[in-house]
Amino acid sequence: MPFPGLELDEPNKTHYALPSMHALVSTTMEGAANRLISRRQWCRGLVCAAACALSGVRGSASPSRGTPSQVSRETFNFIRHCARHDGGYAPSPDPKYPGNSDTGSSDLAAVTYAATLAKTMGWRLPGLERSIAFVQRHQQADGSFVNFEGKMDPKSDLAVLYNTTQGVVALRALGQRPRIDPSKALDRFFAGNAFSRLPWYTTSFFPLFYAALDKPFPPEYDRALRDLLIRGQREDGYVGDHVAATFHMAHYFRLIGQPTPKADQMVARVLRDQKAAGGWDIKEPDWDVHACFDAVFILRQLGGNSAPVRKAMEKAADWALSCRNPDGGFGHYPAWHSDMDAVYFQFGTLIQCGRVSAAKRDLPDAQTLSWGHAMQPGRLYVHS
Repeated sequence: MPFPGLELDEPNKTHYALPSMHALVSTTMEGAANRLISRRQWCRGLVCAAACALSGVRGSASPSRGTPSQVSRETFNFIRHCARHDGGYAPSPDPKYPGNSDTGSSDLAAVTYAATLAKTMGWRLPGLERSIAFVQRHQQADGSFVNFEGKMDPKSDLAVLYNTTQGVVALRALGQRPRIDPSKALDRFFAGNAFSRLPWYTTSFFPLFYAALDKPFPPEYDRALRDLLIRGQREDGYVGDHVAATFHMAHYFRLIGQPTPKADQMVARVLRDQKAAGGWDIKEPDWDVHACFDAVFILRQLGGNSAPVRKAMEKAADWALSCRNPDGGFGHYPAWHSDMDAVYFQFGTLIQCGRVSAAKRDLPDAQTLSWGHAMQPGRLYVHS
């Protein structure tokens, strides 16, 4: 069925149908590849057409790449201009732009990405106390978090997992904790193996949630998710024949401090799949909206410091810079509208590639900052 709350025409009902991990593992991997939907596809697919139509902007000619300090300064200025009076963050300063990918799905996305990038860079966000209150207002009596705006149905399993993880991550980055302990909010997904009916992209949400909450990841939950990932992995290291789903596997194992299965094969496939321009947008745009970030994470965390890996990351950084816009923000692709979601993933790619000299490299809780842009290769990030 289509994603809850989204009206789709007949062709798109099939395209955006949500497969479960259980279904993917229990069928052939070829079938899984055809039916897989990544977190990127789910989020971007919700609002891509509306974003382009309403904004009237596909981006102007990209500005010069600039110095690292210039890029950082202009990125922060864009983020500041997205700040709202209620403490939240708009997807863009353009009031007609509804958001794309995560920012079009939940109003917790942009504030979380502003907070995690600010902690990485040492930036002082405007209205810090208002942002803390904004995130806290999204918490429910059972400890879970919901979205007030965006296309997600706040009662759906996907929304509960996404919003609760983002809420905890945001508050930690802002120096606070949830008012109500949300540690039991995710138990629902391990009753009757409900987690196995979620899409692949949800796997690393679970250890990220517990890391940001500063609580041990329950070993029985870890075993269940780890076994599922290993069963779903192909010989080339990929999950579902897609870099986004594969990223979440690599992210998962980095978060739990264990070697990633078939890491060498995974890295080799990522290197083979890079396009001449430097990106990994090899499938439909809604599949690959964050593919460059995902691929770079795999290379940086698992690929060592070999010459092919270094060359691939240099090309990836150049591609991310090609997505910069004159307003200081980034689009998901070159000449696309600037978006706080794209800002996180493109600027996060530059951080991973060593192009942002001011980024903090010694954060002890770097693993809690969204999707791993600040994690240092080889360092163990495990709750003691």
